[in-house]
Amino acid sequence: MGILIKPIVTEKMTAQGEKLNRYGFIVDRSANKVQIKAEIEQMYNVTVASVNTVNYNGKKKARFTKAGLLRGRANHFKKAYVTLAGEDKIDFYANI
Repeated sequence: MGILIKPIVTEKMTAQGEKLNRYGFIVDRSANKVQIKAEIEQMYNVTVASVNTVNYNGKKKARFTKAGLLRGRANHFKKAYVTLAGEDKIDFYANI
């Protein structure tokens, strides 16, 4: 599995892609900014101006069942916000 896990395709990220030329990705937690930049440039054939990363801790979850209270948590993950240089664009819907 590579560094990029999946793109973030939401209304907010789509608006930022159109306005600010910024795109979001869920990435491997051990990846650094240099690795993320190289992977995106190689995969999408674009020039990356900057990479910002955010680490998220998994939220604690609990639910009531017949067997009693079940506790757990969601997985930890890392997001990368990538700003592209110039007129470069990424089209996530080209393969559909």
